[in-house]
Amino acid sequence: MEEYMLPCLNKTLFGVDCMGCGMQRAIALLFKGEFVAAFKMYPAIYSLITLFLFIGINIFFKFKHSNKIIGTLAILTVVTIIISYIIKITN
Repeated sequence: MEEYMLPCLNKTLFGVDCMGCGMQRAIALLFKGEFVAAFKMYPAIYSLITLFLFIGINIFFKFKHSNKIIGTLAILTVVTIIISYIIKITN
């Protein structure tokens, strides 16, 4: 699976990681069952999965406060991505 991963265009051209760097490898680690390693690779992986699962389920089964839940999950995901990116570039 790793041989089919797309290279990061930002890292290839500019030599700097983007905010999505590590997501493909984290997904590959999830498929291998390495859950802690996936989190270490891309900390927002679980909030992203939760967000997309909730959106997918909400298409078929409407929840009462779905807009608030989706908004909260989206904010949590974005904040996690930004904080982990800042930590990554400062190390």
